[in-house]
Amino acid sequence: MMDIATLKALNAAKRERHGAVLVTDIAAGTSRLVAEDQVPADALGADVAERLLSGKSGMIEVDGRSVFLNVHLPPPRIVVIGAVHISQALAPMAALAGFAVTIIDPRTAFATPERFAGLDLRADWPDDVFATMQLDRYSAMVAVTHDPKIDDPGLTAALKAGCFYVGALGSRKTHAKRVERLAEAGFDAETIARIRAPIGLDIAASTPAEIAVAITAEIIQSLRRRSLVSASTSDEASA
Repeated sequence: MMDIATLKALNAAKRERHGAVLVTDIAAGTSRLVAEDQVPADALGADVAERLLSGKSGMIEVDGRSVFLNVHLPPPRIVVIGAVHISQALAPMAALAGFAVTIIDPRTAFATPERFAGLDLRADWPDDVFATMQLDRYSAMVAVTHDPKIDDPGLTAALKAGCFYVGALGSRKTHAKRVERLAEAGFDAETIARIRAPIGLDIAASTPAEIAVAITAEIIQSLRRRSLVSASTSDEASA
């Protein structure tokens, strides 16, 4: 049975978009919450970490006792900078995979409801959007406009927030210039290296739809293989 303190902790984790696992001893009928940044370094901790990455709840055996691990993860989301052809293909794929999708592009000729029906579409500059939209470690950032004035604010916000995936479209030459700009903005080499560029898994994609498949696959891979680090890491990065 879950006590009031555990219920409050679980609700707080959901509210703050932090991952957590409710660990219930079946025989004893007691439960405790293990937050993503408090996973113990023991046999139970290994199972908890595995469940946090897979997102799957289930029964395990620990020291001869049956324990149920109920996983609570924030709904993952993908923020796409650029209402382009790749975005049109990416959005439905990402939705089928369980991601919430937001498209941001100040160019109203591209960011139209007709092209992105039923989606969270923001025809505004990324800086304005991120003044009210909070990114986190369950957010992925995809920048595909080729325009630094539009892409860079999204990449900057994603790196500061510790998003689990940050990808940007462009050639190696384009990315080299991007690296220079971000370095001038104060980001260190290790942080900049988190950007996936060229974007997407290397499947020799050439069409917008194929590139969207490669990006979606890389995002899923990053989500399932992300590092379970302290939640304070992203807080410090954004300070």
